[in-house]
Amino acid sequence: MKHIEAIGLYFIMLKEVFKKPVKWRIMKSLINKEIDDLIVGSLGMVLFISFFIGAVVTIQTALNLESPLIPKNMIGFAARQSVILEFAPTFTSIIMAGKIGSYITSSIGSMRVTEQIDALEVMGINALNYLVFPKIIALLMYPFLISIAMYIGIFGGWAAGVLGGLTTSGDFIEGLRLDFDSFHVAYAFIKSMAFAFILATVPSFHGFYMNGGALEVGKASTTSFVWTSVVIILTNYVLTQLILG
Repeated sequence: MKHIEAIGLYFIMLKEVFKKPVKWRIMKSLINKEIDDLIVGSLGMVLFISFFIGAVVTIQTALNLESPLIPKNMIGFAARQSVILEFAPTFTSIIMAGKIGSYITSSIGSMRVTEQIDALEVMGINALNYLVFPKIIALLMYPFLISIAMYIGIFGGWAAGVLGGLTTSGDFIEGLRLDFDSFHVAYAFIKSMAFAFILATVPSFHGFYMNGGALEVGKASTTSFVWTSVVIILTNYVLTQLILG
């Protein structure tokens, strides 16, 4: 029953986010700040994670393709499919649930504890629009991060395969081009947009409606990470069934 009430409150929050918008002059500066904090600030982590994910996928694929009947270009093919379809959009989003999600929950939760949200509402400002809407707009750029994750992941796979002596550069690139379907990239971006909305709203919900003091801010951040990850995984399953099933 408690979870059902929370889901209902979440949808009420979404409705309120788009009501009584803040003046564009103020909103513009808020959006720019969120882009810097959420997108630009996450770039380094995405580069690091993506490179080594691609490298590990390539190494594991190469070590399991021991049969001489299987062409070496399958290493590049498997790395491309794994990175584009799952690792870049989904695994990166779960990692971002820890970084972006915890940041959003803790920042909004701290404002709740220090009564800054109450002050906004006393001044007649729609606090949900002020705090959550800029994050939703900023994370519209999230597919940009995922596109970088795809590129760096594949590059990491190439580097691990070629420099590790597991395959040749020609075989790997041939595998990248083998039966390439551009719709798979579109599918990854569709998932990324859905994950971006989840990353913006679920942590905001846990921060905005938390109760207690500073200790509860930490607990809310942990709960936010868990539920954001769960919702991302469930959404990934549903979208995969609808689009590729």
